[in-house]
Amino acid sequence: MKRFAAFFSYYFFWIIFFIITRALFLFYHIHLTNELSFQTILKTFFYGFRMDASAAAYISVLPFLLYLIKSIIPDLRVRGVVRIYTIALIVIISFLTIADLELYTDWGFRLDATPLKYFSTPKEMITSISSSPWIVLLIIFAFLCFLFIFLFRYFNISPFRKRERPALLNLLIALFMTAFLFIPIRGGIQKIALNISDVYFSDQLFADHAGINLPWNIIYSLLNRNSETNPFEYFDNREAESVVSSLYNTGTKKITPALDTTRPNIIFIIMESFTAKWVSAVGGEVGVTPNLDSIAANGLLFKNIYAAGDRSEKGQVAVLSGYPNQAIRSIIRTPTKTRNLPSLAGVLESYGYTCSYTYGGELEFANIKSYLINVGFKHLVSKYDFPISERTTSWGVHDQFVFGRFLSDIQKEKQPFFSAIFSLSSHEPFDVPLKHFGGSDETDKFKNSVYYADSVLGDFIGKLKETPLWKNTLVVITADHGHPLPGNDPTDVPSKFHIPLVFTGGALTLKGVINKTGSQTDIVTTVLDQLHIPAEDFHWGKDLLDSSSRSFAFYDFNDGFGWITDKGYITFDNVSRRIIHQTPGYDTTQLKIPKSYMQVSYADYLKR
Repeated sequence: MKRFAAFFSYYFFWIIFFIITRALFLFYHIHLTNELSFQTILKTFFYGFRMDASAAAYISVLPFLLYLIKSIIPDLRVRGVVRIYTIALIVIISFLTIADLELYTDWGFRLDATPLKYFSTPKEMITSISSSPWIVLLIIFAFLCFLFIFLFRYFNISPFRKRERPALLNLLIALFMTAFLFIPIRGGIQKIALNISDVYFSDQLFADHAGINLPWNIIYSLLNRNSETNPFEYFDNREAESVVSSLYNTGTKKITPALDTTRPNIIFIIMESFTAKWVSAVGGEVGVTPNLDSIAANGLLFKNIYAAGDRSEKGQVAVLSGYPNQAIRSIIRTPTKTRNLPSLAGVLESYGYTCSYTYGGELEFANIKSYLINVGFKHLVSKYDFPISERTTSWGVHDQFVFGRFLSDIQKEKQPFFSAIFSLSSHEPFDVPLKHFGGSDETDKFKNSVYYADSVLGDFIGKLKETPLWKNTLVVITADHGHPLPGNDPTDVPSKFHIPLVFTGGALTLKGVINKTGSQTDIVTTVLDQLHIPAEDFHWGKDLLDSSSRSFAFYDFNDGFGWITDKGYITFDNVSRRIIHQTPGYDTTQLKIPKSYMQVSYADYLKR
């Protein structure tokens, strides 16, 4: 019995570790935990137990196998190996735990393989989370390491304590215990092995997320990230394709002319994290973006526009290629696929446009540079094109210097030109050279950074108006994505994805407000139709100035998606296969449309 107890003590040591880290996750996000009932909190532990047991079994395989070998080779020394192995895992998993605690605040989903995509640019990855409460997180990390290393060593939790020489009984016990692990590894003796959906039990997504075992989720994500199967299959493919086709095939277009020329210069300004919640022109807080509000009042404002996704690289593809996001992946990560994407730059180049892109940060971040080159941008400007004296922010170069360089560059461009600029100062850690609003919490710093970026935008537009370029230029201003702040929006709700879209410039003749609901994926089609250039390659975009086009927006987040029409919205979680949020009274039979959209768009991604 002592031998059995030794094995089980090691195995349950890890289960206790995971129970405590789940409690820590709930406590760290206490503002979300307070929204759960006591019964729901208990259920996160109950439903999460199978995954905890599975993760503990995976970890126990190596020590149990070593004991099995020792039963055959008695003189083999394995205690030290197991001690090093266990302590190393305690440190690694404790580190992943604190990373998950903070990343969940920003991303709204548990840590998986996603951060690995950013390891090629570690400085930018660190900068993006540099505003995190590192002292608190380091204290938590030290506490977890000390507590569990102490418990492991103090109670000597190991089946490797010195015993009598191994006999047949030892071998049989080792064989039995090693074989036993395969039951919890697959989550039981049922036909279907354990998966993420097994821990989902609530209509509150945070409760479901709290039930997930962190190391299990990371390993599962790593093993499945290169899968070529479509996880979003809901209907027969032809049926789904027919539903999606009906969204865009609405008959003869009835386009409202908006320009006084068919070959204007085109400038795309993509503002970092410019959530609509800060822009009063689209219903946000008053006084944060006075320049953009003024530009909108004197230009063409699209009030109901939503980002296709929640990351910068996803926004680039949606804005510049009119292509939707993939929920669990990002096409920009695969250059062989982005090479096959259409883009506004690629089309305009064939019509005599010169194409350039300017960013004050590192274009290698998130594979953006390879995408830009693949889709036709010939001249790229990044932080390395600025003097070191101007690289004063942790991300690179502040907007005031980048927009100044951009204005100088476009005045030298051969016309007509298409030039895009991506701002960065309103990205975490919000370290801008201007203090307009008081307060020091994350929301206040974010608000202040948006005000600074807006002031730079206003200065740029004012100076552009003074140049000869203005008369023959269309300027498109939008955001790469929205933001949970202010208000700590849940990961799925429309307010997190709502962004501004404004057309301005001397070539613009149509002014006013467009209320049609649309997406970043619609921008390219809208612009090309105004230029009388065919937009058939942009299958996922509609013309926002076409009165016959349908009013809708699709966006996705980690393993889920949202659908917005003039009648309301609905969001869906693909893991649990159920609705997360919806407008009261919303016709849920309409869910077939976004399901088809997700299915067909992901299938398109796989074929690229």
